Amino acid sequence: MARIKPQALLLQSKKKKGPTRISATTIILCNLVVMLLVLSLVATYRHWSQRSTEQTGLSNFEDTSDILTDSKKYDLPGYAVLNTSKGYITVELYKDGSPEIVDKFLDSCQKGYFKGMPFHHVIKHYVIQGGHSQGLGGTEDWTTKVKLRSRLATSPKHEAFMLGTLKTKDSQGFEIFITTAPIPDLSDKLMVFGRVIKGEDVVQEIEEVDTDEHYRPKSPIGIINVTLKSEI
Repeated sequence: MARIKPQALLLQSKKKKGPTRISATTIILCNLVVMLLVLSLVATYRHWSQRSTEQTGLSNFEDTSDILTDSKKYDLPGYAVLNTSKGYITVELYKDGSPEIVDKFLDSCQKGYFKGMPFHHVIKHYVIQGGHSQGLGGTEDWTTKVKLRSRLATSPKHEAFMLGTLKTKDSQGFEIFITTAPIPDLSDKLMVFGRVIKGEDVVQEIEEVDTDEHYRPKSPIGIINVTLKSEI
């Protein structure tokens, strides 16, 4: 039997050796790197998830706020019944068209401002005016019959039986105007916030009362109280 040379034995022993072992330090370092990557991914996910939730919550809050505002607006009474010394006048309030004026009117009603309010000026085929002041206010430039006839011939901006108040903010109190005919030029000073839907005959009866030369009723006539209603 031939003897194997030492050199050949060395080569054979090298071939029989198993795979090189990985040191414990290397394994630990690899695990740490993997853990850091996982933690980084989790943190990134949580950040974007939280941001998305906050934006959704803010959007929902804004939507809810808008809904509450609209709900509050539509919960307000939409009608008012004026109990006058000649009968009842029912008016529809323009909550959408004149929200600020309607709010002021409703607030005045709740405070009892209109109880006992007189119609202190009545101009036939024109307007009746109620308030606690004695000035003509928005009708001061149209008090002669000549001016009334000439203005009624023009194209109207306000129809008859419209409910309005003065546009000027320096006026004292809350003046009420109910037109009894189309009033074009009154648009410059009058803010319409409602219309008469029942009781037009009562308005016309008030319009027919006797007045002096300054359009003041000779006998007292006015509003006894006002009742607010959500529906008729």
